[in-house]
Amino acid sequence: MSEPILFAEKQTVRQRYTGVLLALPPAAMLFITCRQVIWHKPWFTPPTSNGGLIFLTLLLVAVYIRLMTVKLVTELHPREIAVELRGLWRHKRIPLTDIRSAEAVSYDPAREFGGYGVRTTRAGVAYIARGNRAVRLVLENGQRFWIGSQNAAELAGKILDLRRQARA
Repeated sequence: MSEPILFAEKQTVRQRYTGVLLALPPAAMLFITCRQVIWHKPWFTPPTSNGGLIFLTLLLVAVYIRLMTVKLVTELHPREIAVELRGLWRHKRIPLTDIRSAEAVSYDPAREFGGYGVRTTRAGVAYIARGNRAVRLVLENGQRFWIGSQNAAELAGKILDLRRQARA
């Protein structure tokens, strides 16, 4: 029997500029492949095989689709918080007993962590999908863990409530 979910949030990692930037390599390969296979104008000297170009184009399109479907999933259970970057196989489970403090904060993902995704810096480990709100956890061992959330205040409040209940 699994524990009930007390808080759940799914966020896409999709921002407009990210989608456009990620689409550039598959679009370029599609152009190169069409030029050689359909219009019979080789791009390279000596030309790459048609099969190789088609394979590489399909591979880049598959990677693009995979990256565009990544989601940050946060679930709060009575004994732990689970954070997962679905699509990239990155996940973290933190027992609530390991959390010293939880606080809803505003931050700049680009400046403080270098962007979105799973990031590790001097400020701690961050799972970031979008926006500028997060829950900053300080663990009993002193580590900091950031969870990007559109409902950061609600998540931090529920974590603190569960910690209080566990201590009582």
